Amino acid sequence: MKIYHHIDNFQKLKNAVVTIGTFDGVHIGHQKIISRLQEVARQTGGETVILTFFPHPRMILHPEDVNIKLITTMNEKAELLEKLGIDHLIITPFTRDFSNLSPEEYIKNILVDKIGTSQIVMGYDHRFGKDREGGLEYLQKLSPIYGYQVEEIPEQDIHDMAVSSTKIRASLLSGDVGMASDFLGHPFHLTGKVIKGDQIGRQLGYPTANLFIEETYKLIPSDGIYAVTVEVESLEFKVESSRRRETNLLEEDSRSQTADLLSQAKPLKSRISNLKSYKGMAYIGHRPTINGMSRNIEVNIFDFDADIYKQTIRLYFHHFLRGDQKFDSLNELTEQLAKDEIVSKYILTTITT
Repeated sequence: MKIYHHIDNFQKLKNAVVTIGTFDGVHIGHQKIISRLQEVARQTGGETVILTFFPHPRMILHPEDVNIKLITTMNEKAELLEKLGIDHLIITPFTRDFSNLSPEEYIKNILVDKIGTSQIVMGYDHRFGKDREGGLEYLQKLSPIYGYQVEEIPEQDIHDMAVSSTKIRASLLSGDVGMASDFLGHPFHLTGKVIKGDQIGRQLGYPTANLFIEETYKLIPSDGIYAVTVEVESLEFKVESSRRRETNLLEEDSRSQTADLLSQAKPLKSRISNLKSYKGMAYIGHRPTINGMSRNIEVNIFDFDADIYKQTIRLYFHHFLRGDQKFDSLNELTEQLAKDEIVSKYILTTITT
C-alpha cells in the first residue's frame, strides 16, 4: 500500500476506485465498504484509493470538545488498511479551509482532477463539503458531468451489523473490550513506548512495563485489569514525508492546534519484523493503593524478563478482569495480583498468538 500525506503528493490515476471517510477503528462496517471497493476495482481493472483525513474533522470543527477520542491512531489505521489490501491511502490534513470547500469544488478539484476517480463506493451516511451539504444525491447529480459512477452501501447492510465507531468507543469506556473486538473484527490495541516507572511492581514480584501513549487523542479503555497479549520487538516505522511539510500546509488561524495534532499523527508506512507475542495482564488506573496521582498504563508480561526500556510495544486487549480498587496493604494487592494472573492465564489459553 502506498501512503500519501497530502492530496498534492498523489499522482492522478487512470481508473481510481475511491471511498472516503475517517474510518476510525476500521471496524466490520468499514470492512464491508472496503470489500465492495475491492470487488469493484477487480471488476473494472481499477486501483483502490481511500481518502481519509487528519486531524479528525471534529477536532477542527469543534475544538472546544476536549473529550474527542479515537479508536485508532493514524499509524494504526494505516496498518489495518494495509492488511486489508488497499492500494493507495491518501491522508490529507483537515483544516478549516478544507472544510469550506463546496461540494462541487470537493468533487471536481479533489475526486476528479487530483485522484482521477472513475468509481465511488460510499457508506449511506457519508457527507462532505461545506456544512456537510454534499452526499449521495450530489454525487449522482454531477456524475454525468465528471464521468464517474457512484455506488452506495445500503443503510440496511451496515445496520444489520449493528456496529458503529460510537458503539465501540462506548464499549471500551465501559471496559467491555470483548464486545469492542467483536465490532472491530480484531482486538483493540494500544501502541506506545516503554518508560521508566517507580519499580513498585517489581518489589511486589510483578514487574511491569509502563507504557507512554504519545497520541493524546487515543482512546484509553476504562480503568481496571485486563488479560492481554503483548507484541515486543520490533515495531519499526519509516517516515515517508516530513512533518514540517505537513505543518506548513495548515491554515494560519488554526496552525498551532492542528500542527500539534499532526505531530502526533505520524502517518507512516509500517514495517513489522522480528515480532514476538507474549501473554500478560495490563493495568490502567491511578494506583489508589499507593495514593497515585497520574493515570498509568502498565503491563506484566508473563515468563518475560528482557529489558525493553524505550522500546515500542503493543497491547492487545482480550478480556476485562476487574475494575481498579484500593487495597488496605501491599500484601493484599499482591494476593489479588496472584489471582488476576491465574485468571488471565486461563482466559488467554483460548487466544492464538
